[in-house]
Amino acid sequence: MAFWTNRRSLLAGAGGVAAATSLGACANGRIVGFDKARRSIDIANQGEPLSLDPHKASGSWENNIIGNMFIGLTTEDVESKPVPGMAERWDTSEDGLRWTFYLRRATWSDGEPCDAHDFEFAFRRILNPETLAEYASILYVIKNAEKVNNGELPVEQLGVRAIDDLTLEVELDHPAAYFPQILKHYTAYPVPKHIVERHGADWIHPDNVVVNGPYNLTRWWSNYIVHLERNPAFFDAENVALEHIYFYPSNDVNAAARKVMSGEAGWSTRFPSNQVEQLRTALPGFVRVYQYLTCNYFSFNMTRPPFNDIRVRQALTMAYDRDFVASQIYRTGERPAFKFVPPGIADYPGTARYPWSDIPIAERKREAERLLRAAGFGPNNPLRFEFAHRNTSDNPRVAVVAQNDWKSIAPWVTVELRGTETQVHYANLRAKNYDAGDGGWIADYNDAKTYLYLLETRTGAQNYSGYSNPEYDRLMRESDFEPDAARRGEILAQAEQLMLGEAPICTSVFINSLNLVHPDLTGYENNLEDIHRARWFGIKA
Repeated sequence: MAFWTNRRSLLAGAGGVAAATSLGACANGRIVGFDKARRSIDIANQGEPLSLDPHKASGSWENNIIGNMFIGLTTEDVESKPVPGMAERWDTSEDGLRWTFYLRRATWSDGEPCDAHDFEFAFRRILNPETLAEYASILYVIKNAEKVNNGELPVEQLGVRAIDDLTLEVELDHPAAYFPQILKHYTAYPVPKHIVERHGADWIHPDNVVVNGPYNLTRWWSNYIVHLERNPAFFDAENVALEHIYFYPSNDVNAAARKVMSGEAGWSTRFPSNQVEQLRTALPGFVRVYQYLTCNYFSFNMTRPPFNDIRVRQALTMAYDRDFVASQIYRTGERPAFKFVPPGIADYPGTARYPWSDIPIAERKREAERLLRAAGFGPNNPLRFEFAHRNTSDNPRVAVVAQNDWKSIAPWVTVELRGTETQVHYANLRAKNYDAGDGGWIADYNDAKTYLYLLETRTGAQNYSGYSNPEYDRLMRESDFEPDAARRGEILAQAEQLMLGEAPICTSVFINSLNLVHPDLTGYENNLEDIHRARWFGIKA
């Protein structure tokens, strides 16, 4: 307890009067994780943000913060469904290619207008190749976005245009009924043109940043704390109940759970699944378990041996015991993943599946050995590789199971484990600096494409495996132009089936969202995307 008290004291002392006002502890020095009097909540967040710039972020732990600072054309309701945000309404042309958004009158937190010109500037900025935005490909649905991002066209030819201060026109490359869902994603947030042009990359620094959302960034001490404070200039500020939000990077889910138990945090965005029953007893009303549009999976680096050989990838994918992991490692109802796209995705038949899914694991391991021998491995040429994993949540325990499953194929298979902090781990995946590595993908929007586009050649860094198949790319492109939702789903399922057969990834489990939430925090609703904006929170009397 003393450590956390000292943390607040240090922040207050270092930042002067303003810091003392915003970060001061209670009179007795004890940290209250959900302080009703101060209207504040301390959150054990999963990781340290590498960036709070919406064009540089790529993780859910960053989204938890950024999504409270900015509002896009659309935003999330309590169930994470798209509702009007900065756009009060919009029209769509008959062919579905032209969207016209009519913006509300609103300002940035410094009082400057937040208008259509900021959105035009933001879309051009994230797709400008000089920005090096690793998540830009999610916006390729916009006309000319891919060519602009590849440097083939100037940013002025992007299909986004501010008609006037309050009217924004967006042209699409193909019809996309799910476009309002993309627009609530942080890659589609506006950024303040006048601040970015003045400060460059430092615009996101707490001394410079301005926001259009419900909370402003007051403090950001790397690997320490992120403090958000209610933004009185927000267009709906009068309905925002919480005054302060404190995010603490919490890679250790056991430590995060202990913070909630001790009262030092009012919410943890993850807890150890194998402790669910103990937590239900110790924290009545806190445990929230819910279906989640997320697939945990392993990527194989196809850009170098041994994973440029399909037989090696197929063998390891086949020999991994998902059923054991789902039932014994996780204890909160997770399901084994024999496909990539999770159940619950809209307008998707879900028919794709590994062809060997119903074969017993022992038989699958015998077939795996045969495949590895056919690929040239054996006693005189052992298979050796490194498996990188995140040092968070249940991932280290899952890595041990994968290691044992793969080593059990044959005595000449050697797997070395390497655990890394989440941010560094994903940076290595994007840079192809790994052999095999774990990961998870959370749906950015409720459509199968949010998963399957990851394996397209054009996706770039987030195609961790470096998978490239012209037929897969063709099917994905064909689905973009298919107007019938059912037929489109069938085409996407064909693409998934093709990909599963070539095994660039090894799917693991469909995990559930696991939150510990103070029962006196109102406005928190379980949802498929596990997105919960503090704008909607209240305090039970």
